[in-house]
Amino acid sequence: MQYKNLGRSGLKVSQLSYGAWVTFGNQLDVKEAKSILQCCRDNGVNFFDNAEVYANGRAEEIMGQAIKELGWKRSDPVISTKIFWGGQGPNDKGLSRKHIIEGTKNSLKRLDMEYVDVLYCHRPDIMTPIEETVRAMNYVIDKGWAYYWGTSEWSAQQITEAWAVAERLDLVGPIVEQPEYNLLSRHKVELEYLPLYNNYGIGLTTWSPLASGVLTGKYNSGNIPPDSRFALENYKNLASRSLIDDVLKKVNGLKPIAEELGVPLSQLAIAWCASNPNVSSVITGATKESQIQENMKSINVIPLLTPAVLEKIEAVVQSKPKRPDSYR
Repeated sequence: MQYKNLGRSGLKVSQLSYGAWVTFGNQLDVKEAKSILQCCRDNGVNFFDNAEVYANGRAEEIMGQAIKELGWKRSDPVISTKIFWGGQGPNDKGLSRKHIIEGTKNSLKRLDMEYVDVLYCHRPDIMTPIEETVRAMNYVIDKGWAYYWGTSEWSAQQITEAWAVAERLDLVGPIVEQPEYNLLSRHKVELEYLPLYNNYGIGLTTWSPLASGVLTGKYNSGNIPPDSRFALENYKNLASRSLIDDVLKKVNGLKPIAEELGVPLSQLAIAWCASNPNVSSVITGATKESQIQENMKSINVIPLLTPAVLEKIEAVVQSKPKRPDSYR
């Protein structure tokens, strides 16, 4: 496993990481989570991602209890969680000072930890002034409840505004953004965020490298395996949006490239994400140890992605965003 700095910070995160979205609390309990987390650690993973909204808080409880029962030293793993959707009340969601502080306290209680390493604003909140959010995130850091803060699915403009506030007030700005990034979804990472990497040293912890499993090729026959996330009631809408003919055609076109390299399509897709120099860590998901073992082998595929191979991939997916002349 390789370890990369999280953006311009000194924090080191494993190039591949593990996220609790969908799995913890929906598909896995504490006992299963322990084996999954330990398998990740055995493969060099040190970064584990969560959120207050995952399984309505149960995902944090499961991760915290599993880590405690495993007896891990708290300083070894890098733990992150995200604040935005904390409940049904009018002040239980968003990025107000009230919800950031109360939501962070509640997350730490569920995780049974004194701090998280990285705290994300899970979505932008257009109803709260960015200055209020920046001040609140700095309060959390000053209290020692989080060491770094970042954003998830914010626009480049919003991140730039947050940094302008931080610089004006001599506060800490966001060091990381967590966007969706895969062979089918590239615009933000490869175009919109370009000015952020140099201007603010933003790193990326990207999610959905397999496009919710579509890029494994397992859905290409039109069947949805009963143990897959698209079989879950909450994710049937996602399945109907994802499993369209054009997408499945591209996935089929990628298979010969993976076969030529002698690797599964899933490893090719994950390695492709990790090969982007602006990506600090690719967040993977898995419900079985065997899936983790397979995912982690993606590290070995990165050196195989020569310019010629990348050109072949692009010829199939044709998803590279067109850069304005000024960005070339």
